[in-house]
Amino acid sequence: MNTRTARADALLLLTATIWGFAFVAQRVGMDYVGPFTFNGVRFALGSLSLLPLLFLLDRRPSEARRHLPPAGRKTLLSGGGLAGLFLFAGASLQQVGLVYTTAGNAGFITGLYVVIVPIMGLVLRQRTHTGTWLGAFLAAAGLYFLCITAQFTIAWGDLLELVGAFFWAAHVLIIGWLSPRMDALKLAITQFAACSLLSLLTALAIENIAWEGLWQAAVPILYGGLGSVGVAYTLQVVAQRDAPPAHAAIFLSMEAVFAAFGGWLLLNEVLTPRGGLGCGLMLAGMLLSQLWPSGR
Repeated sequence: MNTRTARADALLLLTATIWGFAFVAQRVGMDYVGPFTFNGVRFALGSLSLLPLLFLLDRRPSEARRHLPPAGRKTLLSGGGLAGLFLFAGASLQQVGLVYTTAGNAGFITGLYVVIVPIMGLVLRQRTHTGTWLGAFLAAAGLYFLCITAQFTIAWGDLLELVGAFFWAAHVLIIGWLSPRMDALKLAITQFAACSLLSLLTALAIENIAWEGLWQAAVPILYGGLGSVGVAYTLQVVAQRDAPPAHAAIFLSMEAVFAAFGGWLLLNEVLTPRGGLGCGLMLAGMLLSQLWPSGR
């Protein structure tokens, strides 16, 4: 392994760590503000935090950016708005679900989107492979052990996270369709801004926004906005220029593991042996789904 690949792997692991611990920040933040208020401010900060990166990359355009077709403002706004709408749905279900479930459960259930994406892609006539179906089987078995009780019931928060995983998967497909048509960083900034606007409008309608609550939730909001969006997104962009796809799949899938570890370390969340078995099966399903085509 050369130095560039090792550095990229380290950055990807750091990205997964930041994203995993973001589930803890999201859960803590809702002790002081509502879920839509949290997301509204968080994604606004995330969108603004990427502007310096956009400025730097515009001054030194890469080969990939040079060959992108120029996207007009109307195209960028419509594409970013569509992506932001699905991001809003997934993020809202995730944030509300965290009121009723643990950070670890939320991390693993949300991570199922990597298995759902290729299955949903069949509707768009995208090819899939055997590893997808084996991964889906393992993930479904893991979901059963993690979330379904002996009475065959599922916690409300876990159900919200599961529905949200389908929106995260749809969001990935939309980004995959839009990103070849426009600058990915501009698309990210636009979708984060759209998600923030939708979240804040919802918060104004159904939540009580108070400066005192925002101040008390400042650290989790800053971590969620600047850390998991601004810093982690930048690290991912830098790392994936040098990291093999198989490495990226492995390290980014560790987000769920760090969510569970963060919940145990900072929130005293306990994972039962049955839940641990479920998490292991789900992680195996995620990795199998991602790594099967590479034969590794």
